[in-house]
Amino acid sequence: MLIHSARKLDADGLVDDFWLTVDGGTISAVGSGAGWREHAAGHEVTDAEGHCLTPGFIGLHAHGAGGHSYDDGRQEILAAVATHRAHGSTRSLISLVANPVEQLRESLGIVADLTAETPCILGSHMEGPFLSVGKRGAHHPAFLCEPQPDLVNELIGAARGTLRQITVAPELPNALEAIQILVEAGVTVAVGHTEASFEQTRAAFDAGARMLTHAFNAMHGIHHRAPGPVIAAFEDERVTIELILDGLHVHPGIARMAFASAPGRIALVTDAMAAAGAADGNYRLGSLNVTVTHGIALLSGTSTIAGSTLTQDLSLRCAISQAHIEPQAAVTALTATPARALGMEHTLGRLRPGFVADAVLLDHDWRLLSVWADGRPVPPAEEERDVSGLLPSPVSR
Repeated sequence: MLIHSARKLDADGLVDDFWLTVDGGTISAVGSGAGWREHAAGHEVTDAEGHCLTPGFIGLHAHGAGGHSYDDGRQEILAAVATHRAHGSTRSLISLVANPVEQLRESLGIVADLTAETPCILGSHMEGPFLSVGKRGAHHPAFLCEPQPDLVNELIGAARGTLRQITVAPELPNALEAIQILVEAGVTVAVGHTEASFEQTRAAFDAGARMLTHAFNAMHGIHHRAPGPVIAAFEDERVTIELILDGLHVHPGIARMAFASAPGRIALVTDAMAAAGAADGNYRLGSLNVTVTHGIALLSGTSTIAGSTLTQDLSLRCAISQAHIEPQAAVTALTATPARALGMEHTLGRLRPGFVADAVLLDHDWRLLSVWADGRPVPPAEEERDVSGLLPSPVSR
């Protein structure tokens, strides 16, 4: 494959009249100008016509899409991942909500198998069960528990080396010990769904936690006498901060503050549930019922947000058009920053030789035109949902 005449935009900057070649699923050469013609023989050539070419997006946190849930087994995972891939997320973690331990073990094993079979799946993200009941959001309270070391090791073993990320409320008993066990096993630990104070969050980061799960949501906000987890994350250069940017979960003005407070450390995530890329209606998130109306997912009969119907291409557009984030910073938050958070920054997230050949082509309004994964074109999504504007009634998360 060869793509030419693009405006390349990634964490390394903007390059006009950019071209790249792909061999064996890996970027083999890049340049600008007419040099691409020397490589044209034997390649399938695509003229980008001056449109913006970015690396493929990396999905750190989602629970499903296209009417399919990641908690419902192998075929549902593959179908949901295909929807996200069509919207530019060429690599995905499979996020699992709190469920009975037996079901979690089974899900981790399924994801481990899929990780070995398909490069677009990077492994698991366990968002439960080690969460605060008071900040549980759309997680069933009956399935939440303390992070006992034996249970932590059991789940690590069930994932067979593919548990990449886990969310932990650091105020729980044994949490700091659990964080250390997980870090030693190579798992990226995130603080989230927590009632932790500023001090407790800092202690978790010092114990090895390196992320904040969907900042501002399911945690204490910023108070002038109790700064809370968000400020602790802003202050710690080691920490990557997830942000759901759909104009609903976090106000665009707050998003601007986050990007300014932690430059290069914001990772845009969707936290998408099954209704992403699908119609409004009734769905399940784990064991809970969710009602989606006008693209807004709430636990049925409540005002509690239950994930989103966001896809990463819409997240990029919201970042640039609503939150007025600089395009390079917004693209970095979908590519190089999540790659670094997972320790994959030397192969994912940039358009450089030796990196995987994942790319997204966008028009001048930041709307998706084409997606490539491992150097192969991805079929387009059947429909697109535009999530914009703030929810008109109060919600809790």
